[in-house]
Amino acid sequence: MLTRRQFLKQTSANAAVFAALATGLWPMPSNATAPHGLPDGYFVPAEEDPHERTFMQWPVNRTVHPDRWFLADLQKTIANVANTIAEFEPVVMLMAENQRAAARRLLSGKVEIWDVPTDDLWCRDSGPLFAVDGNGGLVVSGIQFNGWGNKQVHDNDGLVAKRVAERMGLKIYPSGLKGEPGGAEWDGAGTLMAQESCWVNPNRNDLGRPEIEARLLAAYGADTMIWAPGVRGLDITDDHIDALARFVRPGTVLIQVPYPDDDDAFSVSARKTLSILQQATDASGQPLEIVEIASPTRTRVRSEDFVSSYVNYYVCNGAVICAQFGDSDTDTEAVEALARLYPDREIVSLNIDPIGETGGGIHCATQQQPATA
Repeated sequence: MLTRRQFLKQTSANAAVFAALATGLWPMPSNATAPHGLPDGYFVPAEEDPHERTFMQWPVNRTVHPDRWFLADLQKTIANVANTIAEFEPVVMLMAENQRAAARRLLSGKVEIWDVPTDDLWCRDSGPLFAVDGNGGLVVSGIQFNGWGNKQVHDNDGLVAKRVAERMGLKIYPSGLKGEPGGAEWDGAGTLMAQESCWVNPNRNDLGRPEIEARLLAAYGADTMIWAPGVRGLDITDDHIDALARFVRPGTVLIQVPYPDDDDAFSVSARKTLSILQQATDASGQPLEIVEIASPTRTRVRSEDFVSSYVNYYVCNGAVICAQFGDSDTDTEAVEALARLYPDREIVSLNIDPIGETGGGIHCATQQQPATA
């Protein structure tokens, strides 16, 4: 199985194939004066705001997941996440019609299935990014998924957001950016944070940081950007922020810190990001409150490619769905920390090891549709 952190071993052999798949879903202006972004009054709400439903994607592509036994375990895990969320709010699982019968055996009757073909499970990245205007308006903010810089096949995933918008009769407002919403964290009150490595990168955008920043802010209806350098080329995402740091609410950030003796590139980057956040101010001009959480050490899966992020949780109506990795101390600490940060929500901890083995977490697998009423 090729994990998202092992992709570089095959990138050079597949580069031409993936580049051929890099078709644009929306117009991608290459000049700084091109119109882009949401119309006035629209913004992307915070994840903790009320939802209409959750979208998820069914992983099926055998080029991405050649081991059928692992793929079966991955599908069971995705079904378990969906069934858990469905106890709190409606869930739509996206998949091709020919996958429905097999998937239905694993999915709760509370999970609705839509005929939108998929390749992989990462709905945070390839699913629709919804925006509202506070008066019942709902649109899609168009950030074009291109397989994390054409590193993975995305014939179907590159069209997921467009197909969902068409089914729902929603207008798409192009951002003029290629990338993934998993690469940006927002507080719903004007502030974005992101790693430069996955946006200011020619595999996504042949633009300078000032123009990318302007387009990102316009795509979210935000006005303040916090950048950290991140890590290029060591995982398929080029270091998404949502596995490291998350806005709990405006003014408060939860960050998972490495252990002091960890000196790998991601740990060094995490400490740099922490230092930047400690000195940053948000859209209101206030410094951020930083809450730190420890990383697990005694995980069930010992591969160095395994992603064990407690902060890659998902906030749904009435609950926080988070991961546990087999380290009883840090698993407990993570649940207790989330309970303090989200006192009005139930904290549900799941074993999601197959998702971690593919390089992501629960947040990566979900995308919320905000409530408009």
